Amino acid sequence: MTCVDFRDYRDADRAACLALFDANCPAFFAPNERDDYEHWLSDASERGYQLACMDEVVVGAFGLRADTSAAAALNWIMISPDHQGRGIGGAMMARVIDEARAARIGTVHIAASQHSAPFFARFGAREIRQTPDGWGLGMHRVDMVLDGPAT
Repeated sequence: MTCVDFRDYRDADRAACLALFDANCPAFFAPNERDDYEHWLSDASERGYQLACMDEVVVGAFGLRADTSAAAALNWIMISPDHQGRGIGGAMMARVIDEARAARIGTVHIAASQHSAPFFARFGAREIRQTPDGWGLGMHRVDMVLDGPAT
């Protein structure tokens, strides 16, 4: 597996994160989502957003934010297409699960697309709802839950 370092998002990372989004669009994100992501980044440092880095280069990002004392949402998880298939996604999900356990979070909510849902299913996430064109034309929203990280 590739050696990945994790660190908290800083405002200076905005351009790197937007480039990461752009590299994943339109394969994993609908183009109309960029404005939402850019707005979300304006206070991402307060939302627990984290970056996956290799040799100090941002290659992935994700956020895990508690919704309630027992549930959290996984936000804006993405990996550079140039680094997919190297175990970075698995390392990010292991970190999500470890953080959920440490915070005693029992359920992690994931809003995926039909393209990313199989990735989350590998870690035990199950689909609870699908909304055709929910993210944009041809990009279906797949709501998933990952139960039991706190156990």
